[in-house]
Amino acid sequence: MGVMETTPTALALLVLRNLVAPAFIYADKSLVNLGEKYKLLEFIRYLFITGFLFFLRLLPSFLASFNPIPDHNHLLKSPKTETYAVHTRRSGGADSGIARALIQILSLINDIPVSSRKYEVVRSLAEKIIEENQSGDAEALRLVNRTSLSAAFERTLSQLEASMMELGYEPDVNWQVQNQLNRVLRAVRSLKDGTLGAFGGRTREGMERLEEKLAAELLWLSQKLAACGCGEEAVCRWASASNLAYFALSAEPRLQGSLLKIAAFLFKQAKEWGVEEIEEDKKQQQRQVNKKMLMAWLPLLCKACNGTDVPVLSTSERAELEKILEELIETLDQEEEQEQVLSLWLQHFTYSPSSDWPNLQPAYDSWCTNARKLLILQ
Repeated sequence: MGVMETTPTALALLVLRNLVAPAFIYADKSLVNLGEKYKLLEFIRYLFITGFLFFLRLLPSFLASFNPIPDHNHLLKSPKTETYAVHTRRSGGADSGIARALIQILSLINDIPVSSRKYEVVRSLAEKIIEENQSGDAEALRLVNRTSLSAAFERTLSQLEASMMELGYEPDVNWQVQNQLNRVLRAVRSLKDGTLGAFGGRTREGMERLEEKLAAELLWLSQKLAACGCGEEAVCRWASASNLAYFALSAEPRLQGSLLKIAAFLFKQAKEWGVEEIEEDKKQQQRQVNKKMLMAWLPLLCKACNGTDVPVLSTSERAELEKILEELIETLDQEEEQEQVLSLWLQHFTYSPSSDWPNLQPAYDSWCTNARKLLILQ
């Protein structure tokens, strides 16, 4: 009792995201390096990527046949509604109409185009509900905000990552091969929908605009979570989004700038969260989150701060964030973890041609000094 039914589709997608996709990315990066020397391996890489992407497109349709046909009432409940129901039952709360309403509205925000006049109406309605839930002293209403916003953040993050993976973002990608892959993807989409050359009007340009929209909504959700006193929810999920951070390195400059703004905001939240923690197990948990976040997003910070026409962050914002990064690095275990983060920073800082930020040389010098002392003590 109280356990959600796990469908074959959900299990397959979970395995695909956490095991298959990272293994695929790792294998592909190896083939990229070898493909530069051997043309045959470059051709094998092309077949490898083509087959994998074709498999991704067919997988949902194939797995759908294994799922029971839901009744009409079940269709009215989104997966996030079911997730909230389980969470609130375990927390001593109960499923409620206001929770379902907020989850539905946050989901609609993802789906409605920004160009629609209804977008602002729905978003204003979400803000009104969130503010009214937070304004009172009822913990149950605060829990509604916390759970609904957290689920919306996870959903938006997953949508953005899936969209970037579908577009084939990859640092230093061979664009001739990429263009061929795009044609394969369009062909697969046309077969799925019974049309030629289109998939619901989703062109590359349209999907890039969608990604910018999703990134803007992630920043908004991050700010709402922080305002509700649970910014750590967004920090933990953002720290774990290593695949998204990898794809971001070859994204369009406008999208990179949007993701940089999210990273900057959540690095600040990570620092504030760390100040409040006093229990040792919580401190250790925070150190691990800090490390994951630094390892995932420092490369993008080194590359994307200049923006397309003006800097993404102002001079004062960049200086403030540099200090925050140094403080977060200081929370890590002294030698090994700090070395990993600073080595990663130095590599990307050195090879980023258009940026000289963030300059973490003071943190690097401090680590060198401590490393010398440790060697002498040994």
